[in-house]
Amino acid sequence: MDLLNTYQLADHKLDNRIVMAPMTRSRTTQPGNIPNQMMAEYYVQRAGAGMIITEATQISPQGQGYSFTPGIHTQAQIEGWKLVTDAVHQKGGVIYLQLWHVGRMSHSSFHGGEVPVAPSAILPQAQVWVADESGNGSMVDCPMPRALTLEEIEDIIEDYRQAAINAMEAGFDGVEIHAANGYLLDQFLRSTSNIRTDQYGGSIENRSRLLIQVAKAVCEAIGAERTGVRLAPYITARGMNCPEIIPTILHCANELDEQGVGYLHLSEADWDDAPQVPLHFRSQLRAHFSGTLIVAGRYDKEKANQILAEDYADLIAFGRPFIANPDFPERIRHNYPLSQFDGTTLFGGTEKGYSDYPAYIGSQSSGS
Repeated sequence: MDLLNTYQLADHKLDNRIVMAPMTRSRTTQPGNIPNQMMAEYYVQRAGAGMIITEATQISPQGQGYSFTPGIHTQAQIEGWKLVTDAVHQKGGVIYLQLWHVGRMSHSSFHGGEVPVAPSAILPQAQVWVADESGNGSMVDCPMPRALTLEEIEDIIEDYRQAAINAMEAGFDGVEIHAANGYLLDQFLRSTSNIRTDQYGGSIENRSRLLIQVAKAVCEAIGAERTGVRLAPYITARGMNCPEIIPTILHCANELDEQGVGYLHLSEADWDDAPQVPLHFRSQLRAHFSGTLIVAGRYDKEKANQILAEDYADLIAFGRPFIANPDFPERIRHNYPLSQFDGTTLFGGTEKGYSDYPAYIGSQSSGS
């Protein structure tokens, strides 16, 4: 088995095992954080992926933490996303929407001057991208958050449920619940960011409770087979270095498997000196979860095919390579060289550094 083999995911036969990973690009129309035609062009150029997982998309105004990121909580946003899903489906692609609540990874400017929310009032020691109305942005420190009340937690579960329903209305093939990389659900999972003393804090079972409840609500709303969950067991940045995270992740995997969740997506550390994911954890995860496994984190063709051959994953997600290589699967197929992206154009802006990267000369993909 390798990256170019087909794969059956729920009702969809994927053309290959290459997944376009979720990547924040901050190109929505303002005001309203509305997906637009430029975003549709960007995604349709990359519809050669076996599956696309969109950029993280906030489930509510409270869930926003970066400028110009899309939402899925207003009718205008739903209509904007339809431009994207229609275009991708016309090219034969499969596309899932990543559902996002950033929790404490936010800034008061997104919340009318109020501080962001979190499991507990603990400073994240992190930064988020905040831009002015002209699109000029910079990274700014996150303020001290406030702890959520039990009533507010119930509201957030409902926001996830409604966001999943909205995603179906917008034409998505499924959704991915973002419970990784230091955002709200991940914050609840970890003892370093969650020091609550109620039913959502303390034990592994309690810290896992919100993710399990959110997944249950989403599965009941749209079907477990159309629901995925992203987790980050070995990522330690943003105050996430929890000594109990591995048994917590395995507990969640077992609970999500019982719910019939379609896939788990591991966000693996992708910086130069990051810890390697040990093989014994990969084996444990297989034992706890019987559904599809996706992994992401600085994979190249050789490393990806090795992981697939050893059955530690079913699909491999690629992020940065898809930015400058809209025809990335074709480049993998034909061993074409990869172009490098312009880091200055990652967040905000226009088509430049977004949908103007060309396909490889000689590639059969349409490119830009």
